[in-house]
Amino acid sequence: MSCTPSHIIEYLYCPRFTYFEYVLCIPQYEERHFKVEKGRQVHDIKLERNKDYLRKRIGVTEKYADQYLTNNLLRGKIDEVLLLNDGTMASLDYKFAKFEDRIYDTYRTQLECYAVLIEDNYGKEVNKGFLVYTRSSNKLVEVEINGKSKQDIKQVCNEVVEVIENNKFPKATKYKQRCLGCTYRNICVK
Repeated sequence: MSCTPSHIIEYLYCPRFTYFEYVLCIPQYEERHFKVEKGRQVHDIKLERNKDYLRKRIGVTEKYADQYLTNNLLRGKIDEVLLLNDGTMASLDYKFAKFEDRIYDTYRTQLECYAVLIEDNYGKEVNKGFLVYTRSSNKLVEVEINGKSKQDIKQVCNEVVEVIENNKFPKATKYKQRCLGCTYRNICVK
């Protein structure tokens, strides 16, 4: 089994989410939100429009668009894999969002997952990723990625797989505020 960035993000939010959705197969029943659908449309337009555009200002010498990558732990589709002029690589992800002077943990985790995938598939070091906020005039934000964060992603992958493959009932999140809006709140034994 391999994990997606979504598996990792959900597990980090609350490990029991993984158990209810992927072991007991209880769906979330989340409706598709307007922003999600609009984000997909904007994403497709950006990929098509920017097909040949190289962001030379940040040192891009080559790019590979819409890359589906896998390894023995992870799988995911990366908007753009960038080769930089210093010989390293980075991911670039389009977000249908406004930049609010901070990087959300979910976005950072996604870029860290992509860093692991890029290193394993391209054999190049990844020490940063980029986010493009389409609702803030396509603001480009650089996010540093260190070795510890990539190791942490691998560890969390192993934990997710252990829950799913061994039907392991994990501890709930320690942040009880998260339980208030949880889909599984009524069946979760806290």
